[in-house]
Amino acid sequence: MLEIKASQTVKEGSIFGQITTMDHEQLVICHDQATGLKALIGIHNTTLGPALGGTRMWPYASESEAITDVLRLSRGMSFKNALAGLNLGGGKAVIIGDPKLKNEAFLRRFGRFVESLGGRYVTAEDVNMKTSDMEYIAMETRHVTGLPEVKGGAGDPSPVTAFGVYMGMKAAAKKAFGSDSLAGKRIGVQGVGQVGKYLIEYLVKEGAEVLVTDIFEEKLKKVALETGAVSIEPNLIYDLEMDIYAPCALGATINDDTIDRLKCAVIAGGANNQLQDEAKHGQILLDKGIIYAPDFLINAGGVINVGAEYLGGYNRDIVFQQTEKIYDTCLTILQKSAEEKIPAQQAAIQAAQDRIQAMGKVKLSF
Repeated sequence: MLEIKASQTVKEGSIFGQITTMDHEQLVICHDQATGLKALIGIHNTTLGPALGGTRMWPYASESEAITDVLRLSRGMSFKNALAGLNLGGGKAVIIGDPKLKNEAFLRRFGRFVESLGGRYVTAEDVNMKTSDMEYIAMETRHVTGLPEVKGGAGDPSPVTAFGVYMGMKAAAKKAFGSDSLAGKRIGVQGVGQVGKYLIEYLVKEGAEVLVTDIFEEKLKKVALETGAVSIEPNLIYDLEMDIYAPCALGATINDDTIDRLKCAVIAGGANNQLQDEAKHGQILLDKGIIYAPDFLINAGGVINVGAEYLGGYNRDIVFQQTEKIYDTCLTILQKSAEEKIPAQQAAIQAAQDRIQAMGKVKLSF
């Protein structure tokens, strides 16, 4: 295991340059030849507590792409946990490779790497990882959450994540349309995985006109049939007239190629890192008058759920009550954005950094 700390000399364009630019504490590189494990653990900030964030597995095109992803994701977790009022820092892990590589030895070896960090990083499931995978990881480390209910955990956090996105979407609708009712609103949901599926159920129940898309055709057909949503081709989502665009798949879908094609008043979805360039594209959305509900703010339900499990005394009703507060926080951030004429992403980051800095001052030196 190679551990890289941000205090070392920085060279422009280097890994140290990246972690310093985003103000990370550590980047941990994990490799095990016997199992084929290649993983990265990003620890962004532990001021509020141990860095909690899920592990995703993806066949990245390059190691550079994986490093960029883990750094962006772990930074986002610091802001997400801070805005959610959690006493947890921000971290994330990515495993490089085809998810078919996963087996007991592979996952337990990853668990050993997590354990070696002594509690600085706490993992949970993310893209291409399941609660059953967490069981194997938990055989080697205490620092894991998101376990199945039969193992004493809180189970799948996706329903809670979707509820938080739903609350954030309603807050954004309130700001854009003067009412938080989604009845009759045309909403395009991109990605029908676990979070997208549960979000669609909330929207359909409220009476929204829901359009859905996904790169996996069979999954798309199944969700459309079960919910009554209308399925569309993946690339058409950017060109359709709609009230709300809800990206719920992978990140960076708001980019130079798509941003001018979007015909919506609100963007509110569950995907992480939706803005390919948060400064540039956040400003463009502000200039275009599109209300953007920052992803790390409104998709925090999942981490609220797994955080409660990890900290002990889990109560599902309390978790949903805390997740419901995303509505008020989102309205506050959108109001700050409007008053100060700054992108909502910037307003949310400032609010998160303010809490981190304020709590850092509580820990006075003796």
